[in-house]
Amino acid sequence: MMSIDKVLDAKGLACPMPIVKTKKAMDELESSQVVEIHTTDKGAKNDLAAWAKSAGHELLKYDEENAVLKFWIKKG
Repeated sequence: MMSIDKVLDAKGLACPMPIVKTKKAMDELESSQVVEIHTTDKGAKNDLAAWAKSAGHELLKYDEENAVLKFWIKKG
């Protein structure tokens, strides 16, 4: 069972807002803490994965449920 330190609701926001909000959430976390992100922006799938990688974070899991994309990113 994954422990989630922060849940970010970015539903209804267009790019780049989900990334901007994720970045801000990450700044508030300690290393190795996990943020769970909910978004409805299809573009976020590639954007968030690429951003996490470039920022040195780890995309632990990705899931899609009722048109909501969910990401779990662990802070590097």
